[in-house]
Amino acid sequence: MQFGISNWAVFAAYDAQHRVGGAIVVWDTPGIYMLEARTDLAVLWDIRVRREYRRSGIGSRLFDTCAELAKRKGCTRLKVETQDINVPACRFYAARGCELRGIHHGIYPELPDEVQFLWYRRL
Repeated sequence: MQFGISNWAVFAAYDAQHRVGGAIVVWDTPGIYMLEARTDLAVLWDIRVRREYRRSGIGSRLFDTCAELAKRKGCTRLKVETQDINVPACRFYAARGCELRGIHHGIYPELPDEVQFLWYRRL
């Protein structure tokens, strides 16, 4: 499957010259199932912070930047996927005002014991 990436934004966080984190947010891109065929929904496609920089506020700033961009693009909600085994991520999203709205078993055939969690935040 092919799809355009003109409605994708990539952000990076740096400490001096070293990249220490990044995030990707996607909106209004036909063919991306996570967007539910909606133009008012954005998806936080990925967010990562190097282990030694976690709990320093970088993840929060990246998350807030993605949410603000999505809002400027006309989105009213931000959606995030994680798994039941990633407790730190679940706590992170909950602390940012995301609500757990989807729990799906059997989504990952290669990881049958993992459960998909879908979080949503009003923008």
